[in-house]
Amino acid sequence: MSIFKSMQINTSGLNLERLKLDTISTNITNVNTSRTEDGGPYRRKLVLFTENLVNETTKLKGTMGPSSQGVKVTGIGEDASDFRLEYDPNHPDADEDGYVSMPNINMVDEMIDLIKTQRSYEANVTALNTSKSILKKALEISKD
Repeated sequence: MSIFKSMQINTSGLNLERLKLDTISTNITNVNTSRTEDGGPYRRKLVLFTENLVNETTKLKGTMGPSSQGVKVTGIGEDASDFRLEYDPNHPDADEDGYVSMPNINMVDEMIDLIKTQRSYEANVTALNTSKSILKKALEISKD
C-alpha cells in the first residue's frame, strides 16, 4: 500500500466521522421535537456506510483483486424503532389519552455514539499525521 493510499483511506474515515458527528448533533438537537414537517415526531437518523472496494491489479502477483479505498457513505437512514410515549395532557400534540409521541432518541446512546465517533475521528487524525511524518522522513532521507 502506498503512503498516499493510506492518507486517502484516513481522509475517507475523517469525512465519515465528521458526518456521523453532524448526524448525532442533529439527533440531540431534535430530542424533544414532537412535530416535524411530515406531521409526526422526529425520527432518529443514522449514517449508512460501506467499505469502498475497487478492483486493482496487485503489484506482487499481477492478479486482479479487491483493494480498499477507505469507506463511503451510502446514505442517511432513519431508525425504525418505536417512538417514546410521554404523558403530558396539556401538550398540543397529545392524543385523547394525554400521551405525546416523542422522538425515538435515547440521550445516553447518543452521548456514547458521540464519544465513540470522536475517538474514531482522533484515531484517523493520528494515523494521518503518522503517514505524513513517514512521508516527511522519507523525503529527508532522499536528500542525503
